[in-house]
Amino acid sequence: MLLTVSGPAGSGKSTTAAGLAEALDLEHISGGDIFRDLAAERGYSPVEFNELAEEDEHIDNDLDRRLYEIARDRDDVVLESRLAGWLAPDADFRLWLDAPIDVRAARIADREGKSVEQAREETLRRERSERKRYDEYYDIPIDDLSIYDLVVNTARWTAPDVLAILTTAVERYDTADDEGRHAIEGVELDGFES
Repeated sequence: MLLTVSGPAGSGKSTTAAGLAEALDLEHISGGDIFRDLAAERGYSPVEFNELAEEDEHIDNDLDRRLYEIARDRDDVVLESRLAGWLAPDADFRLWLDAPIDVRAARIADREGKSVEQAREETLRRERSERKRYDEYYDIPIDDLSIYDLVVNTARWTAPDVLAILTTAVERYDTADDEGRHAIEGVELDGFES
């Protein structure tokens, strides 16, 4: 089974993806972890690395190619990244998690030990950068949620409740009647098929 978990920073992607992987006995692969590792290796914060990626498309292409290859070659994974749903058109189940910016900023501030205002400003700055890159590099309308099987506002429930809801949804999802649901038209990911 290949699941994707996507959404903006602070939406609960990592917590949820790790929980789903454990509950469903799958491997969890985080695009965010890979991106943060690449940033740290080069001496940048994630926000700075996002902005550098606006000038150097190889950063995104390298990361996205790795994730695409995992999605193409593996079927025992929970793949977590902002673009995971777009990179894995044949996924068995694609999830989008979200929450209002103030909720997400508070979560990020708590996780990273910074003020909510700083987290909010950095998050909005990062999202502007990502939106610009996804549109320029891949012509992906990141705000188009129609490709996802389920969209959840994680501010409405606790993390364990979100996990319980999603685990139940995945386990009960009927893939027998999904003809054509994986079609994503017009997306070219610089050298990889979609």
